[in-house]
Amino acid sequence: MSIAPMSKQSRSLVDIDRDHLIHPVTSFREHEALGVKLLSTGKGMWLTDGDGHELLDAFAGLWCVNIGYGQESVVEAAAAQMRALPYATGYFHFGSEPAVRLAERLVELTPPGLDHVYFTLGGSDAVDSAIRYIVHYFNAIGKPSKKHFIAQERGYHGSTATGSGLTGLPVFHRFFDMPTSVQHHIPPPYGYRSDAADDAELIARSVNSLKDKVAALGGPDQVAAFFCEPVVGSGGVIVPPKGWLAAMRQACTELDILLVVDEVITGFGRTGPMFACEHDGVSPDLMTMAKGLTSGYAPMGAVMMSDTVYQGIANGADPAVPIGHGVTYSGHPVSAAVALEVLRLYTEGGILANGQKVAARFAAGLAGLADHPLVGDTRGQGLLGAIELVANKTTKARFDPTLNVPARLFETGYRKGVIFRAFGDNIIGLAPALCCDDNEMDMIFARIRETLDELLSSADIRAAIA
Repeated sequence: MSIAPMSKQSRSLVDIDRDHLIHPVTSFREHEALGVKLLSTGKGMWLTDGDGHELLDAFAGLWCVNIGYGQESVVEAAAAQMRALPYATGYFHFGSEPAVRLAERLVELTPPGLDHVYFTLGGSDAVDSAIRYIVHYFNAIGKPSKKHFIAQERGYHGSTATGSGLTGLPVFHRFFDMPTSVQHHIPPPYGYRSDAADDAELIARSVNSLKDKVAALGGPDQVAAFFCEPVVGSGGVIVPPKGWLAAMRQACTELDILLVVDEVITGFGRTGPMFACEHDGVSPDLMTMAKGLTSGYAPMGAVMMSDTVYQGIANGADPAVPIGHGVTYSGHPVSAAVALEVLRLYTEGGILANGQKVAARFAAGLAGLADHPLVGDTRGQGLLGAIELVANKTTKARFDPTLNVPARLFETGYRKGVIFRAFGDNIIGLAPALCCDDNEMDMIFARIRETLDELLSSADIRAAIA
């Protein structure tokens, strides 16, 4: 007797996902084996999965849901804009009020000198757009030899065909033929794994690394820009010393190369102020942003551009000739309306202030885990933090990859009801929403300690740290 094939209606979502949906930055074979964890609802700091399991989200989705889930005023702003004008192209000199108002607001909120905005769909294409505009700029002002770009090892600048080369993580290079011949990297100010005597020496090493790299590439006439995150995110939440960004700003000015600060993760209150540049009073030549701009409620990113770069591009061709860069959804009116309401919640709604207040509790929670036998270092700024696990606190030796610590961490945390990022080199990344309260913050760290205790109870982990 033959068996009829299963209908699509009777197949589970897990099966359909496994057969058809490609997930970002995931081993295809591993995902086929594990299956998807379906999320169904979210409110504030909390998520509920398809099995009804409640989860405290200590990573704000993907460093992005800064205002928390379920903010009804954002939903209402999106719905109202959809009813009035769901789409407006930016081509042909068209536009929409939300996009124009958002551009004005971002110029008000960002560091002085960033007077122009180009809207993207997210952080990766914001970086890609910045690269394209920089190449165009130097060609337009008669400096076509300035083609090389420098970024940081362990830094993350997206996974587009161009930006992935600036990303300093090998997994984004493997089999993608990246980085290109004009993309280069210098070490980040990784204090925990540096033998620098103090912060001043760590900063000096970064400055000298940049200057040495520029010299090795043939000098400033060959180098276009230095890209950096104010805090390295996906490379393990590497927090630089106070004054580091200001020193790199000064070095870029002296070298006559552009400074591009990637605030995709650090922007919109994540490190305390609206933008992490503010810690050092730095105004970059360009700034990329996304994530917290809409708090993940709709796709949107942006490139903030100085007037010097803008005028150089604008004056580089006949006024009748278009600047050939654009995407269909640039300045999307619904995303812009969402962003405007999210910005209002940060400022008038008190969410930015709450994030600054609860940051002390976050710092205390990080410090409170430093005594755990598995923890080598804890670090953070604002509501962005990391817990680095080591097999030996004295030598700082990492765990053998065959122990599969990151996957075990994540799965154990999930069972304990807390979501965090488990990086491949045994670093826990944390980025709770700015709406988090003290009680929820305490719960995050209590559940992480339980997770670490359970991992420590495994015989192979105990043997590794013996």
